Amino acid sequence: MYKRDGQIEPVSARRELTAEYMRIASRRSNVHGLVELDVTEARRRIQAIEEETGEQLSFTAFLVYCFAQAIEDHPHVNAYVDWRGRLHTFDDVDVNVLVEKTVDGDKRGIPHVVRAANRRSLQSIHEELRTTQNAQPRSRQSRGESLALRLPSVVTRQMWRLPQLFPRLWKNLAGTVEVTSVGMFGTGGGWAVSPTNYTVQLTVGGIATKPGFVDGEVTPREYLSLTVTVDHDVVDGAPAARFVQRLGELIEDAHGLQTETGT
Repeated sequence: MYKRDGQIEPVSARRELTAEYMRIASRRSNVHGLVELDVTEARRRIQAIEEETGEQLSFTAFLVYCFAQAIEDHPHVNAYVDWRGRLHTFDDVDVNVLVEKTVDGDKRGIPHVVRAANRRSLQSIHEELRTTQNAQPRSRQSRGESLALRLPSVVTRQMWRLPQLFPRLWKNLAGTVEVTSVGMFGTGGGWAVSPTNYTVQLTVGGIATKPGFVDGEVTPREYLSLTVTVDHDVVDGAPAARFVQRLGELIEDAHGLQTETGT
């Protein structure tokens, strides 16, 4: 005998807004690079900082810092092409970061823009992200958020096209590049591939312990899974590869952490 179960409920306005974003972003010429980086030294130095100062330095802040520095070295990736075919290249690397917060008992990724991250110290980025993470969630939506959730789909689709229509307005609202993390919601290694409305997006996966070669010997190492997504309409393959190589060098060299520990 057939028994009906489950429930039917309307899709939330926030979910519809996200779905519209994904539909528009999927139309871009995104190219995804899956890389695995040795973060053993970086994690060791972060642990040393905590033991020395009692402060747990944000690993996300470290990645944002390295990401911004790599873009500083390769500024052509911090750019957008508008509807008139003009290339807009920005000096400031404004990084949109998904910050993990607990809202109504659930862990969520809340977007926050770190302005001019390429001109900031690692410590200042860490402090800003910690302040954002620890801030009390608003009990009410802002007027702008409420309006965005009530807009019809035909209007929100145009809003998500802002990077191609008015790049500077998009920068002011949502930054120039993005760091998003799936590793914050789980454990172990693994990559995630997602469309994005940004010219460059860094998707942070998990960290897994694997054997690696150090000075000719096999030893346990910690490897971070990263997905680097680049809009091929803006950045060609060879420059994108050089940018990813530079990013990997900074992360594996624990860039910025040596100045914090004095080592």
